[in-house]
Amino acid sequence: EDGVNNEDVDPEKLYTTPEQVYSVYESLSKIGPMFSIAAAFGNVHGVYKPGNVTLQPERLGKHQAYTKEQIKSDNDKPIFLVMHGGSGSTDEEIATAVKNGVVKMNIDTDTQWAYWEGLKDFEKAKHEYLQGQIGNPDGPDKPNKKFYDPRAWVRKAEES
Repeated sequence: EDGVNNEDVDPEKLYTTPEQVYSVYESLSKIGPMFSIAAAFGNVHGVYKPGNVTLQPERLGKHQAYTKEQIKSDNDKPIFLVMHGGSGSTDEEIATAVKNGVVKMNIDTDTQWAYWEGLKDFEKAKHEYLQGQIGNPDGPDKPNKKFYDPRAWVRKAEES
């Protein structure tokens, strides 16, 4: 993530282990029962060219099984997991993560892009109407307020 070169790092060191997740579970359980854990399973914040870390949501099932065994729970998914860096994930990867106990997923980068794309498309479609307050392809005296009014372009961004 973030351009860090980890080619010389053992790939297994880039993922959270079941023992590490359980250690966090143990610590947070002392405070209260309602918390979630964000384990690293190949997820990254932002969108990057694929590297030597791959998304492996099936690892989350191993975290659940290990914690279940440690706390002797009847619940197959005793921990609430968070998927940080879910942008760019496939439907199958998301389904596997949810199946393995993800209850919250962060998709800020995808949301930002979707919003920007709506704005970008609006500007492209209305470009000639956004060059001044007056004057456009419909005539030199025609007003452009309805095009540069934030309510118009914010609506398009939000619709996307």
